[in-house]
Amino acid sequence: MAQQTGVENEAFRHETNLRKLELAVTRKLDGFLHGENLTTRHGPGSERGEGRVYQPGDDARRIDWSVTARMNELHVRDTIADRELETWLVVDGTASLDFGTRKWEKRDLALTAAGAFGLLGARAGNRVGALIYDSDGVNVLPPKGGRKSVMQVLRRLDRRPRGTAPSADLSEALATVRRTARRRGRVVVISDFIDTGDWPAELRRLGLKQDVIVASITDPRELELPPSGLISFVDPESGDLVEIQTSNKKFRRRFAAEAQARADARRDAIHKSGARHVELSTDRDWMLDLVAFVNRTGRTGLR
Repeated sequence: MAQQTGVENEAFRHETNLRKLELAVTRKLDGFLHGENLTTRHGPGSERGEGRVYQPGDDARRIDWSVTARMNELHVRDTIADRELETWLVVDGTASLDFGTRKWEKRDLALTAAGAFGLLGARAGNRVGALIYDSDGVNVLPPKGGRKSVMQVLRRLDRRPRGTAPSADLSEALATVRRTARRRGRVVVISDFIDTGDWPAELRRLGLKQDVIVASITDPRELELPPSGLISFVDPESGDLVEIQTSNKKFRRRFAAEAQARADARRDAIHKSGARHVELSTDRDWMLDLVAFVNRTGRTGLR
């Protein structure tokens, strides 16, 4: 009975955290990240399109009287068809995200980013799907409309087991979503990019068809080590153990230089793919980073 109560308490804690995240997104970010999406095909819609000469059978309600008066010939104005936007979340669930030295772990920041883009992407009748890659391989959650579909994704992420070796990588996940997302839409990739696969090539291929946003997750200690003496480090994905003397200045400088080189290479690969890039760190306010990203790159709707 006590065990069952513990399970129920844990489930209640998960749901409470997800509710708080939903409130933070919908109350504070609404209007910043939710953009309109347009398609180039004509049809019923609210956006005014190009004018043209009236043809028999055209809807008389679309007659453009101002153009007709100027041209002395009956003209109509087409409308641009409204179309729902399909958003795919590609979320890293590997063990390398079980790390954090500041406000929270990287896995919590990835969950928050998925919630922000997912909940706002599900508004106005749009659909959200997800692809989560972790120790269970690549898990595809088909696109659905409404808030419930996003909460299902967040529950799957929140209850991911810790400390397990990966059986899927980012390049495999990107290739899967490229084949699965058949209609043009938005793909949001959320990862720490600690990955040895050829993800830059897959990201470029994905960007040829989709509007891609990359949210990279980092922690300050991945770029610089403090002088804290002898420290034991365990690779969460391989289980390998290594002891490092962090008091050695030469070693810390070499570590920082190599870490910066990897970060620069990651930024360069994302830039070359054509994706828009926002960097989220465990020591910063994720909401301010997302607002700055929107102000820098424009609205996140389909461009």
